[in-house]
Amino acid sequence: MKIAFVGKGGSGKTTLSSLFVRHLAATGAPVVAVDADINQHLGAALGLDDETSARLPALGERLAFIKEYLRGSNPRIASVDTMIKTTPPGEGSRLLRIRENNPVYDACARPVELDGATARLMVTGPFTEADLGVSCYHSKTGAVELCLNHLVDGRDEYMVVDMTAGSDSFASGMFTRFDMTFLVAEPTRKGVSVYRQYKEYARDFGIALRVVGNKVQGQDDLDFLREEVGDDLIATVGHSDWVRAMEKGRPLAFARLEDGNRATLRTLQAAADAMYEHRDWDRYTRQMVQFHLKNARSWGNERTGGDLASQVDPAFVLREQPVAAQPA
Repeated sequence: MKIAFVGKGGSGKTTLSSLFVRHLAATGAPVVAVDADINQHLGAALGLDDETSARLPALGERLAFIKEYLRGSNPRIASVDTMIKTTPPGEGSRLLRIRENNPVYDACARPVELDGATARLMVTGPFTEADLGVSCYHSKTGAVELCLNHLVDGRDEYMVVDMTAGSDSFASGMFTRFDMTFLVAEPTRKGVSVYRQYKEYARDFGIALRVVGNKVQGQDDLDFLREEVGDDLIATVGHSDWVRAMEKGRPLAFARLEDGNRATLRTLQAAADAMYEHRDWDRYTRQMVQFHLKNARSWGNERTGGDLASQVDPAFVLREQPVAAQPA
């Protein structure tokens, strides 16, 4: 399952996504965690020190390599220079799977040990001094979007993406790539404002959106969130001594996470797993093509000097099976 954590800056979405990754890994499920936020904190939240986090290979710096691998033998893509972040897969494209080993994971993912369990971690890379004034951060997250567009994930395996803050997620079609989106909201007016934006923007795209209340200290906070977001509120998280210790660089064994917060993580997993039966690969592929054509008309054709609509394979639908149909 593909799962996104979104919310305003400071809402706690990175903390929640890291707890969810730990929870899934502890169950024995294969997990790929992706830090797609402009502020790269997921590695630290998963227990990596600053030096190790800084050495993680950046997806944004390996975009050409990722494109070359995913292009495979697709005859509609003449070269990596004509691929953009929304280029969809077609006959001959290489697809990614959560459980496999492949050159993209070898180059861009690193294993993170989590109390005896392991998750793969990929990061977009930080916004650097060289990017200032000349780059858009979404040029870096384009690598994540390409991977999601080529990902064939199945039941009981997970990609968890810590998204960029606020409504910036809507600057590309990546927000449609998830089976479940968890929006982390504090019990404040600012906390729920991003929820309203996300709900409005996602309304016409069949987005499964649930709210996780964070920093909830009492019944008044709970009542406020219920009044503001209604049935979209799925669970809440309160004060956590475990999280506080982790943020101080003194992590405790994950088994010592508070019972209430562990119950919240089980609730989130159950909600995500329930979406498996509602998967619609045809719609998923249509939306992929829709955003590709939109980007092609807006800037892609001019930048590449070609008609990127020709990259769309009208007979191709991304599906979980059959595995044997994929190129070597």
